[in-house]
Amino acid sequence: MNIQLKKEFLSLYDTFKQEDAQKTDRLDKWRNIEPESAEFISLLVKTKNAQKILELGTSNGFSTLWLAEAVSHTKGEVISIDIERDRTNKAFENLKQFNLQSYVELLTYDAGQYLADTTLHFDMILLDAERSYYTSYWKDLKRLLDENESNLLVVDNVVSHEEEVKEFIDMIKEDEYKKVILPIGAGLLLVSKQ
Repeated sequence: MNIQLKKEFLSLYDTFKQEDAQKTDRLDKWRNIEPESAEFISLLVKTKNAQKILELGTSNGFSTLWLAEAVSHTKGEVISIDIERDRTNKAFENLKQFNLQSYVELLTYDAGQYLADTTLHFDMILLDAERSYYTSYWKDLKRLLDENESNLLVVDNVVSHEEEVKEFIDMIKEDEYKKVILPIGAGLLLVSKQ
């Protein structure tokens, strides 16, 4: 990523943080992924040469920008899901601002239903949605991971919200998937079959 584009992404992040600081209800906040996590995930996409990315939890599209920029190098695409239409619309505006909208299909849809219905294959899945639903997603996430041993699931907020994801992580351990937790941003969990 060129330095100027990175600066513009980080400036946008600062704007979103200022907006969040003025909101009291957690659900009204953007709750964006930390820039260092977004940059790391972008690097993963590029080094894996990932072609098809699924993002669960678009919000205003901050993480989607990083994914879109990464797949612009791999000639891939991102499908990003959020249940709230206003957030999907805001994400589209942000992608358009950087001319990255052609790399992303934004869907306003329930993530659990999408996981249950999809027949698509993904090289990488970024899970950054409402954590209380993660355990119900695991069956379908497993199915997607099992399609190819090189598939990768990345989960945000596993250090900052450790108690909220404990049961989900325990399910992954029981199914004997490979996992590592990285102390980047709010904590990233990487899961694969390998």
